Amino acid sequence: MSNPSNRIIVGVDVGGTFTDVFFLNEADGTCDVAKVPSTRGDQSIGIREGITSRIPDLGQVGTIVHGTTVGTNALLERKGVRTGLITTLGFRDVLEMRRRDRPKTWGLWGHFDPIVPRDLRLEVDERVLADGTVVESLDPEQVREAAQTLLERGAQALCIFFINGYANPENERKALEAAKQVWPNEHISVASEILPEIREFERGSTASLNAYLQPLVGSYLERLESGLREGGFGGEVLIVQSNGGVMSVATARALPVRTALSGPAAGVIAAGYIAESAGFPNVITCDMGGTSFDVSLVADGQSALAAQTSIDFGMIVRTPMIEITTIGAGGGSIAWVDRGGLLQVGPESAGSDPGPVCYGLGNDRPTVTDANVVMGRINADRPIGGKLSRLDVEAAKQAIEKHIAKPLGLDTMEAAEAIVRVANARMAGAIRLVSIERGHDPKRFSAMPFGGGGSLHAGALIKEVGLASALVPRYPGVTSALGCVIADMRHDRVQTVNTRLDALSVETVDAQILEIVRHSETMLGEAGVGFERIDHIVEFDMLYVGQTHTVTVPVALTVGRDGTGLSRDLIKTSFEDAYKAAFGRLLDGIPMQVMNLRVAVVGRRPKFDLALLAPSAEGQVEDAVLGTRSVWQEGGWQDTTIYDRMALPLGARFEGPALLEQADTTIFVDADLAGSVDRYGNLIIERQ
Repeated sequence: MSNPSNRIIVGVDVGGTFTDVFFLNEADGTCDVAKVPSTRGDQSIGIREGITSRIPDLGQVGTIVHGTTVGTNALLERKGVRTGLITTLGFRDVLEMRRRDRPKTWGLWGHFDPIVPRDLRLEVDERVLADGTVVESLDPEQVREAAQTLLERGAQALCIFFINGYANPENERKALEAAKQVWPNEHISVASEILPEIREFERGSTASLNAYLQPLVGSYLERLESGLREGGFGGEVLIVQSNGGVMSVATARALPVRTALSGPAAGVIAAGYIAESAGFPNVITCDMGGTSFDVSLVADGQSALAAQTSIDFGMIVRTPMIEITTIGAGGGSIAWVDRGGLLQVGPESAGSDPGPVCYGLGNDRPTVTDANVVMGRINADRPIGGKLSRLDVEAAKQAIEKHIAKPLGLDTMEAAEAIVRVANARMAGAIRLVSIERGHDPKRFSAMPFGGGGSLHAGALIKEVGLASALVPRYPGVTSALGCVIADMRHDRVQTVNTRLDALSVETVDAQILEIVRHSETMLGEAGVGFERIDHIVEFDMLYVGQTHTVTVPVALTVGRDGTGLSRDLIKTSFEDAYKAAFGRLLDGIPMQVMNLRVAVVGRRPKFDLALLAPSAEGQVEDAVLGTRSVWQEGGWQDTTIYDRMALPLGARFEGPALLEQADTTIFVDADLAGSVDRYGNLIIERQ
């Protein structure tokens, strides 16, 4: 347990280029931020550097909440450990067959290598039916022999996945006990513990990916914790989950697959809280870092949760995740001309090392950041992140001229503007994907740009997509780190039911809900974190008999010691409400099927008052003016007013063109837009 006198909470988000840190001192209500370069070889080094840059004595810190990309990057780059799989006889190729899809829809063939190669996928004799009947019991000796073979072939982690293990995990549990007698480490993932849900590929994929990440994420968290302890830290470390909640380090080590979208999820949580507080219930979050551009939609104050996501082709993770669309269009995304003579931006990124050309660290290919520097939108004398004292504008110009301008027959400034326009178009496409293509009118939504580069492109996104406005948070460069500080602690559990509603045993389901709630509340209690309250969320996956796709059905229940008040009529009414909301009508005379039970137990952590971030109401807008600078926009140079964003008083209003500079980002307000500062210090950008 952390010392109650240590009231400093630290949120840390590690990106491809920078590590962002947000400090909240609950004792005196003050906040601070830090931004340091990420350390690719070992992210924990950058984390310690970021925290100690403001608090040398880690003993003053009570809690550290961390959004990590270690698992995400390992999956995308296929840098997990060599993993073995023990499965039911006849089912070793489930991971390879998938859903009979392929990487490219068109063409004669597609190539895909599962993360578990075929020689590390071994079979044993066992069989459980879909109703849970054990037809063939497991022979533990076969498991021991298979595990020994996998070790001899170089496997470092093991996944145990048997068909229909969700219906009866007896054989998987026997296999776990047998494997433990041979396996030299704790890195064994059992599918029925990771995901006790119907659909063999999704369950097998999620469990094997968990095993694939376990040693990597476990060793990283161990290094992080030990380094912090050596610096005097005695508090709690919490890890952000893909569902927007946080979990203990012990849970993260056991279930690393739940960190697959950890960092981006923290940003969405922060954005939703900031937007709701500011009176903007409908926002589209736009997180632009050095490597990627992450977009998510928050409607009526609620972010959408997806039951599963594809990290990359064939790498399905079925665990609740905030719906986030990611494209390779960050500040470090490299601009290039393809063989057809078309300008492209990304997905390859220069990252933090060597970084954009203007960093002068060895990269010679232009990036989006280089284009913004050449256009005067980024102050070369005041680069963010503390890594460099000055950016090399001339080198960026030469790179754009060589790789973009000459091949396309443009001058250097036209080429720089073209890079930004292409990047804006790609980002606008991602926004349309989560809004227009899902039935949402962009005119009802505001963009919420954050990350190191998002605020430079806010005005262009308003105009390209037709959004109402943009809401730029007080510290846009460290918004995901702020989200770590305010994220709730959450545990999700799913259990397959697969029964027609008219045959459902309500008493059995009621008992399952109580068991899941008790187990999850125990885990919350062991985390050593204080909560304002604990909420219970109960949902069913349901459909009409004969359908393939399910509808998520929330059920309003009060979970008590003796039961929940669940009834068949309540489930039926809730399904009809959810189905009608989704499809506009019901299907008469067709029975209803209950596929899965989902229970989330959420420990609500205290939220801090965003008014702590607000600037003083005293002072004039003119006092925040730093001067003017020529900035390239709409095909020519324009004199642009430069403001110290942090010096703008509450209620300040100004018209574009303008650049607002602060330690963690730069905000560009186009000539036909205007900005104002609200009571929380957010900047609202609207059409003049």
